[in-house]
Amino acid sequence: MAYGTITLVGAGPGAADLITVRGLRAIQRANIILYDALSGEELLQYASHDAELIYVGKRCGKHSLKQPDINALLVQSALRAEHVVRLKGGDPFVFGRGHEELTYLRERGIHVDLVPGVSSTTSLALLQQVPLTRRHISESFWVLTGTTKHHQLSQDIGTAVKTNATLVILMGMRRLKDICELLKREGKSTTPVMIIENGSRPDERIHLGTVDSITDIHNEAGISGPGIIIIGEVVGLHPEYARQRALQNIAI
Repeated sequence: MAYGTITLVGAGPGAADLITVRGLRAIQRANIILYDALSGEELLQYASHDAELIYVGKRCGKHSLKQPDINALLVQSALRAEHVVRLKGGDPFVFGRGHEELTYLRERGIHVDLVPGVSSTTSLALLQQVPLTRRHISESFWVLTGTTKHHQLSQDIGTAVKTNATLVILMGMRRLKDICELLKREGKSTTPVMIIENGSRPDERIHLGTVDSITDIHNEAGISGPGIIIIGEVVGLHPEYARQRALQNIAI
């Protein structure tokens, strides 16, 4: 059987103009594009007018195909088209199951090209002027998933909260209270926390607080969509966080 090439493309953290040049070129020459809910549908305007666009979902709580079905659809697409793009949010190899798809396809003799994406794990903090590392404040950072495939809180978080590193937690909004409880047990109730909702997009919202207060802030804000949680002293460098603390000191 003759297969076309599949290009696995990272779409970036949300905003369409944060995709790489290489990724954009792959979209432009694709015959078929299979895209996620997280990849920003604005990117599809750059596809050829006769390209076939196939939505496969992949967002928690929303309709989507199961991974085996996506794998099978990729193979079917490679049989029908010269160039197929698999468009995934962020970077496909950071909590994106991209390597699973790569392995599945290569085992079937299908050539796969890889295009990295700008990952939300680092880019969204930068857009908020928050460094994940800073001399004399944080020497390292952890990138963690809040929820495992068995829908349990990742055990790695229990280890990470014992360090002085910045914590970057994806897929953790539903476990925010549990995460904060772990931090409180380590005496970190006043550690700054930032939640970035719909990062880099026009509807982006930022929520700032401490381990003690962020759960209430989260509930009052009514956050329902995906978000990224950043915990650590570096969050205190956010311009709005510093302003809020200054106002509180004046009030005191």
